[in-house]
Amino acid sequence: MAAPSKLTDLHDLPTPDPESPYRSRKPYRFSTLCATVDNPFAKDQYGSSSVPIYQTATFKGVAGEYDYSRSGNPTRSHLEHHIAKISSAGHAFAVSSGMAALDIITRLLKPGDEVIAGDDLYGGTNRLLTYLKTNGGVTVHHVDTTVPENVLPHVKPGKTAMVLLESPTNPLLKIVDLAKIAADVKERAPDAVIVVDNTMMSPYCQRPLEYGADIVYDSATKYLSGHHDLMAGIITCNRDDLGKQMAFIINSVGNALTPFDSFLLLRGCKTLAIRMDRQQSTAMHVATMLDRLGFKVNYPGLPNHPGRAIHERIANGYGAVLSFTTGDKALSERIVGATRLWGISVSFGAVNSLISMPCVMSHASIDAATRAARGLPEDLIRLCVGIEDPEDLLDDLEHALLEAGAITVSANADEHQYVRATTSTSISRAVEKLAISEAPQRPRERREWFVSAPGKVILFGEHAVVHGVTAVAASVDLRCYGLTTPRHDGKLSVQFCDIDDFYAEWDVDQLPWDAVTPVSVGEEHPEALDQRLIDAINNRAMPADVDKSSKARGAALAFLYLYMVMAHGGERPSFNFTARSTLPIGAGLGSSASFSVCVATALLLLHQRIEIPPLPAPTREAGGGDPGHLHVSHQGRRAIPPSVAEEANRWAFVGEKILHGNPSGVDNSVSVYGGALAYTRAGFARKSGMEQISGFKSLRFLLTDSKVPRDTKKLVAGVSEMKEREPEVVNAILEAIQSISDEARRALADPELSREALLSAISALINENHAHLVSLGVSHASLEAIRAKTAQSAYKLSTKLTGAGGGGCAVTLVPDDIREELLQQLIAELLADNFQPYLTSVGGSGLGVLSPYGQDEPSTPPAEADEGDSYMTREPLRATFQEKAVRELSEWAESRGRWLYV
Repeated sequence: MAAPSKLTDLHDLPTPDPESPYRSRKPYRFSTLCATVDNPFAKDQYGSSSVPIYQTATFKGVAGEYDYSRSGNPTRSHLEHHIAKISSAGHAFAVSSGMAALDIITRLLKPGDEVIAGDDLYGGTNRLLTYLKTNGGVTVHHVDTTVPENVLPHVKPGKTAMVLLESPTNPLLKIVDLAKIAADVKERAPDAVIVVDNTMMSPYCQRPLEYGADIVYDSATKYLSGHHDLMAGIITCNRDDLGKQMAFIINSVGNALTPFDSFLLLRGCKTLAIRMDRQQSTAMHVATMLDRLGFKVNYPGLPNHPGRAIHERIANGYGAVLSFTTGDKALSERIVGATRLWGISVSFGAVNSLISMPCVMSHASIDAATRAARGLPEDLIRLCVGIEDPEDLLDDLEHALLEAGAITVSANADEHQYVRATTSTSISRAVEKLAISEAPQRPRERREWFVSAPGKVILFGEHAVVHGVTAVAASVDLRCYGLTTPRHDGKLSVQFCDIDDFYAEWDVDQLPWDAVTPVSVGEEHPEALDQRLIDAINNRAMPADVDKSSKARGAALAFLYLYMVMAHGGERPSFNFTARSTLPIGAGLGSSASFSVCVATALLLLHQRIEIPPLPAPTREAGGGDPGHLHVSHQGRRAIPPSVAEEANRWAFVGEKILHGNPSGVDNSVSVYGGALAYTRAGFARKSGMEQISGFKSLRFLLTDSKVPRDTKKLVAGVSEMKEREPEVVNAILEAIQSISDEARRALADPELSREALLSAISALINENHAHLVSLGVSHASLEAIRAKTAQSAYKLSTKLTGAGGGGCAVTLVPDDIREELLQQLIAELLADNFQPYLTSVGGSGLGVLSPYGQDEPSTPPAEADEGDSYMTREPLRATFQEKAVRELSEWAESRGRWLYV
């Protein structure tokens, strides 16, 4: 191993002597430094032009520079000198792999130390940090390091021992301001060691030691070697104390690079500059092509990359790795499988181009919930560009995109040869109108569609459901209502009465149709949202005042997105959509899911993607009631067929994705199907899917809104971070919650269990479940106050948080035998404490659609019907719907006619 004292001034290669008397010599440039392997302190005795391989384990003699190759070897010393020279480093060490390099670095840590790391890391890095958390007593904070301010709250003088950075990140190509973070951390915690993984850039493009890093490491398997014929890792630093410690560790554990691999790596380094020039140039061509086709491309060389300015300040090139999303995991898989020249493999940096899907390959060791919390798309494709002819690589990628169905031949060959498949441009729109002009037109919609959907309460399993635990949920008899009213003036409008009475309208033809990838009738929406359409709606269609309310923006975005992707056959209905709710908004009772179900169902009806069957004969419910109210959910008679319910549920889930990013799917399912169900998320060991809990016995609950807003995404991410930090503790809690859910399912479905025994069992499980949620850190002082109030000796009721926690709602089981005056006393006390209680039952009907005709009319109007025909007998509902008080809304809606329910 090279002596550290001899390396401190070697990153400027001495120029040949003597200097010319006519002009001084200039320092060599990087590509010359790469190709010139010259160590003036270790000249070969025979003048060999290539560094020899000292393939020996031992060296003879006493007190010589080398004695044992684990401790030092001349071939490795030449390599380490060369790496130090091109890395602006005083010390360089070559070890057996990139992960071995990180292992050496993290051995500087001791129990009780804290590490700050990015949230978009290589899977192996994440795996090692998780091991250190679990077994080494080290605390790790994962933060979005692309925002330097995110790092500061975790910097603790005397505790923060290491900050681990990567820029660009792998595989999302986010840019981290290495210089600013290094300066900020050193100002607050001078002893913290700044470590940078520079594998994505190599010393050719970026030298972090020049920007405040203390240690830099590379997986030399990648660009430094360039041929994928060896495994190696490189560590560089300028601090003598760190160099001494790491040299000791390497010698002690014996993972220094072998002589032969040192020779191969030294040979690869000679061509680093010329390889990187070619690879970066081609990468820019590939990124530009994909961006032009409309894909979301992550590459710092593109003008639209948000971190480009920062990257150009700290780097000399853009690298040769890029990634992009397609909007559909299955489509991405077809693209990867259709390539021929691009090899399907993990890793990058070689002369050969590679293609991969990180979520199922290099980053598969990060669990699905954590990937989702960190914003890592399942449909992401990573491209690692080699040195092949650029035209061949572009041609192979185009063929793969075409074969997979991601692009199609352009209608205008003079513009581009290919375009994104099914993208609606102004030209294709004109062709579409021409093509359908001779086809039968859909009848003009003159009816109002009135739909409703219930909220939900998670009885057991909230938060744990994200990590594969079964959740038990049930519908509540608080509902969202949606009403469509025809306009026929080329306008589209919405009114959200419960969100500051928000109103907006659009010219239908001025919406960003050029960004739409429509979903054909009978097809399912891709797994991933169309980010291009979302960006187009946000940037080009949102009214100026929408930012006054984030809820209004989200609701309008979900409505427009579903409206546009559902449109087909050249038809763009013109109507108003009004939404109202008896549910508290944002309280964790599924208000967004019931809204999504109403929007999805109304749009499916207006776009004529589903049909409502003829009405059955009305039946009076047991115990009396309005004979016009048909309730069939739990008597085995389904007025709305399963196929319609399934379609509404699929599209409502799309709406939930827009509103929440990574929903579990349980909220919209309960809202569509009603009753109670058990739900297990896919991607984990347990069998996934939903199962209706048959024989569910209606229960009364007091739902109490704390009126404290909560950040669902932040709370979910917090549990995921806790799981990474303390996996054994969190996994034990998750298993305990699974046992609670299983026991609750058995009790709720047991026909022989007495009512008294059922209520006693559910009460105990509520208390147990809440205790586990408190351990996960998702409760709130307001929720604990509600729980304490209901547990007082006068009431002795069981209460737990529901939904995401952190505010929102608490749910209290109401026994059958509680005295009404006592219950009203509790409600009054909660109101006095500024909480909002709702007395409700769970397990009722799901999605409902009001027949749009008179009670005695068929469900489908005659083909010759016109606006004045007698079947349009009902007065328009919109004015009264908007004016009704909330307390009167449900009763008024039920009295409007005959409802059909799932």
